[in-house]
Amino acid sequence: LLCYAGYQVTGVFMKNWDPLDEQGACSVDRDCEDAYRVCQKLDIPFHQVSYVKEYWNEVFSDLLKEYELGRTPNPDIVCNKHIKFNYFLHYAMDNLGADAIATGHYARTSLEDEEVFQQKHIKRPQRLFRNRFEVRNTVKLLQGADLFKDQTFFLSQISQDALRKTIFPLGDLTKSFVKKIAAEHGLHHVLKKKEACTTFLFQSMGVCFIGERNFENFLLEYLEPQPGNFVSIEDQKVMGTHKGWFLYTIGQRAGLAGLKDAWFVVDKDVSTGDVFVAPSTDHPALYRDLLRTNRVHWIAEEPPAELVRDKMMECHFRFRHQMALVPCVLTLNQDGSVWVTLVKPARAITPGQFAVFYKGEECLGSGKILRMGPSVYTMQQGKKREQSPKKEEVDKIEPAT
Repeated sequence: LLCYAGYQVTGVFMKNWDPLDEQGACSVDRDCEDAYRVCQKLDIPFHQVSYVKEYWNEVFSDLLKEYELGRTPNPDIVCNKHIKFNYFLHYAMDNLGADAIATGHYARTSLEDEEVFQQKHIKRPQRLFRNRFEVRNTVKLLQGADLFKDQTFFLSQISQDALRKTIFPLGDLTKSFVKKIAAEHGLHHVLKKKEACTTFLFQSMGVCFIGERNFENFLLEYLEPQPGNFVSIEDQKVMGTHKGWFLYTIGQRAGLAGLKDAWFVVDKDVSTGDVFVAPSTDHPALYRDLLRTNRVHWIAEEPPAELVRDKMMECHFRFRHQMALVPCVLTLNQDGSVWVTLVKPARAITPGQFAVFYKGEECLGSGKILRMGPSVYTMQQGKKREQSPKKEEVDKIEPAT
């Protein structure tokens, strides 16, 4: 698409993981060969760059620390922030002389809109491509036209400077149309590839280097087992044992042996090692309507003027890619964190994941979920205790005659 539009394009393959000691990991060599074949087909230069060390220090080490704290991290978002839109961006600018980088994310920016130039009464540049990035208007991150494939969720931590120097050629296209273009240009070997490697334990974790392996076994290669109990949230009965609380995330099946019905993880206690479970995928213990983040990263405004003025702001939020957006109210704290109050309780809100905020089609930014409010089940139990008569009151009731 960029070549057709007249841009001078260079292809770069980025390696983030060394699979030498990993059995069954994704084939880096095969992926690199596929990228090289695409560049040959398009008759453009091809380069390789390795960020194995940087990925280990800034993404994978953080992932392990988060699991040790009982959280469930999102390495995709962290990788984009530190590796692709930081180290790689600077490599492209400094070593390749690039004016911008282009990625295959389904997302858009306001820099592509005519309105950006009209606001400053600046004529759209016709000569130097570089000029378009010197317009000092704030750049907004916008959802892709294909809302089902929209990937702004994964871009919610990138900087304003990086966004200004990034192009998303697929932003206005649908996945099916992109596949059609690839087929028309003979890129059939790319069409046959899976979109992403996934793990057996978590959906859409994006930890591609794990490959076709069980995530539990992979994680136990790096973290010491921490045996504990599965405990029923309803009656505190021990339902079984596990190898470590960090192997489980809220909302997933607990995999308890010998039970007819499925039980689901609803909470974890890192101090005791207990993993609390409930006997239904829609158990009220899985639903909450309040959470707190760390300091929020705002993409366009730091923070939004409305939030600064009113200390509160209505918007929408999600903490999983492709989950339906949920209306919410943000309350700004002095340290830059926010309380997020949902209009209706959401299932399986998970510490360590990112709360990503939207206003219309704009992705405002995100913050890591650190705390959660009480579950619907806890609230229900509290009301039951409040409504039930106290023992001394029962003793005062005279027996019926």
